[in-house]
Amino acid sequence: MKIGSPKESKDQEFRVGLTPESVSALVADGHELWMEHDAGLGIGITDADYQGVGAQIAEDAARLFIEAQLLIKVKEPNAAERQRLRSDHTLFTYLHLASDSAQTADLISSNAVCIAYETVTDEAGTLPLLTPMSEIAGRLAMQEAATHLGKHNGGMGVLLGGANGVEAATVVIIGGGIVGSNACQIALGLGANVSILDSSAAKLEQLARQFGGRINCVLSTPASVEQYVISADLVVGAVLIPGGRATKIISSALVKKMKAGAVIADVAIDQGGCCENSRPTTHRDPTFIVDGVIHYCVANIPGAVPKTASQALNNATLPYIKELANKGIKNALLENVHLRNGLNVCRGSITRPEIARDLGLEYSPAESVLAQLDL
Repeated sequence: MKIGSPKESKDQEFRVGLTPESVSALVADGHELWMEHDAGLGIGITDADYQGVGAQIAEDAARLFIEAQLLIKVKEPNAAERQRLRSDHTLFTYLHLASDSAQTADLISSNAVCIAYETVTDEAGTLPLLTPMSEIAGRLAMQEAATHLGKHNGGMGVLLGGANGVEAATVVIIGGGIVGSNACQIALGLGANVSILDSSAAKLEQLARQFGGRINCVLSTPASVEQYVISADLVVGAVLIPGGRATKIISSALVKKMKAGAVIADVAIDQGGCCENSRPTTHRDPTFIVDGVIHYCVANIPGAVPKTASQALNNATLPYIKELANKGIKNALLENVHLRNGLNVCRGSITRPEIARDLGLEYSPAESVLAQLDL
């Protein structure tokens, strides 16, 4: 199979879909690999490095899209890339379609097969291709948000860990999943007072054991969210509805009641954000202020640490890429229910019910769509 990885097009996105190690493994399986010119420079990898493990170099994205059948990316394709998609293409990347009607419409029109990392599942019921980036996003969001508490960055001027005789800052994390638990780990390491809110009592019990009673675990209700957000110096929004649009947990009215100079880090922004005020920002311009509260809503947080993130992502995605390439797209999707759960758009049909529900579109079960295809 011809497999290609374009240079990422999102602003300040330095990750790469395929590392040289992944390219080498796929070449060893007999596949033809294409990398766009300079695709790996963000992690210090040159075209010569890729050629050294058997890849061919496309001078630009247009050539790469012509050559490749299976396209491996990190972030969602931009509008120009979506226009290059063909019905014989399979796209494998993060998509987050439930909050992106324009992208969804273009992918439907392309008639391509579009598989989203974030909805691939495993036997344990987790999201194995989302997990490594969620770990990084949770840790990095806490670090970045903490810097914006500094007065020089517009914050209230408090240190997360306080000082001798001075109380530490109050951190509230909404959502106790991978993002939330990793954000908690960093916040505790920096000496903050941490509360985690989650709607699952079982999850809260697990977190209490995990962190040895060093955090305050609270059942998430509208009343508890309001109480804890109002008292917080820093809030991390870490809610996740797999495949679906994030619930607006923090209303604009609630933000008005928060402390001046407090910070909200909305890590759910890829799925529309869990704060009513949220809109996507970039590493170049990461924050905006509403009612005196700093909102950090970077939509590709792990892109700031691309060497770590690219390796972690490739470690997770390579087995699935090999399965798609070695078995063929249709057979791989039909034989592996967990990979099939990643199928979001297939030849003009929406194959995830959450996306169809959130965007008001028709849903078609993946099995029935795949059964009719000659892939």
